[in-house]
Order: sequence, then structure tokens, then C-alpha cells
Amino acid sequence: MENATTGYARPALSPATGQQQRRLWKIGRLARANDAIEAVTTRCHIAASPEEVWHRLMFFEEVPQRARWLLRTVLPQPIRTAGEGKRIGAVVQCLYTSGCLMKRITAIEPPHTLRFEVVAQELGIESCVTTVAGAYEIRGDADGATVALTTRYRGHLRPRLLWRPFERVVAHQLHRHILSGMSVPGTCSGSASADSRSGRLD
Repeated sequence: MENATTGYARPALSPATGQQQRRLWKIGRLARANDAIEAVTTRCHIAASPEEVWHRLMFFEEVPQRARWLLRTVLPQPIRTAGEGKRIGAVVQCLYTSGCLMKRITAIEPPHTLRFEVVAQELGIESCVTTVAGAYEIRGDADGATVALTTRYRGHLRPRLLWRPFERVVAHQLHRHILSGMSVPGTCSGSASADSRSGRLD
């Protein structure tokens, strides 16, 4: 069946994927909706110029390498992207094994900044987490460039004291997967940081 919001035909779920979604839905429905926005940032140094890094910039759905076990276990698996390209206002449609995600580019300053907001998420994990926005910040240094990849999301599982550390582990591993796909093999080294904020995005 085609989804009216995305225009994509929703893929049929494998038994394993369907079971995983039902398990996440049952866990998530025990928690109340959460308005607080969590922000997780991972930084990576790449031995390439900002211009070279910019040309390699990609979303999670575009990384050719297979994701690690943890990501494959807790997140739907990406299939492909489609859309209008990387320009302000462009909408990128990201197709997954269990649904889709739609991202709208809100800021773009080559070769330094790309920001986007998530305008639709239908992945079967909405009772657990909903993605709000993301950003790539690229800054040149003496021997290459440092990339800061940030994800903003709302985590709905409670108690937050228990679930927040796990969500950050998953987010950092997701970021490292993307940054690894953007870098020349063996050139990505970096650190992780996280913060939290409530209310609306700036």
C-alpha cells in the first residue's frame, strides 16, 4: 500500500522485522510521550580537506557498508534515498525495511554546514524514539578536517535515567558508521559528546 505522506509503497516486513517492531511498540507504549529534545554529537577527524569531506557527505541511508550488529538489532535497516538533492528546502525521502523517514534541508553552507529537520517518521519505532533534526559541521585544521555530526531526538522510554545512556550509545555508533563511510579508510579518529535540552529548536 502506498503511503500518502511519502509516496512510497510500504515494504512488506519479514517475520523477524515484524516481530522486532511489535516488541519495540509494546515497550514504548508503557512510557508517556516526552517533549524534551536530546542532542547527541560525535566528532571525527578526517585526513582530507573540508572540500573533499563535503563531497563525501552522506546520510545513514547512503552508507554502502553494512551497519554493525547493534544498529541492525535496534534500528530498521535503510534501503535507499530519493529526493531533490542537497539544497535548502529539498526533501530527502529515506526508505527503510519497515517504512520511511523524510528529511528537509534547512541550512547549507558548502563546505562547512548542512542541517536538516525530520518532517515525517514512520519506522515502527515511534513509541520509543522520534527523530527531530540533524546537522553536519565541517571545520578545517592543520592536517585535515574535523566533522561534528549531531542528532536531535525525543526519547520516549522511561525511566530516562536508564534509557538515555543506551540511546546515546546507539546514536554514537550510528554517527561513527556514517563518518566511517565518509572518510578514507583508516583516517577517521574522534570523540563523542552529548547534551540535553528541552523545548523548541532554535
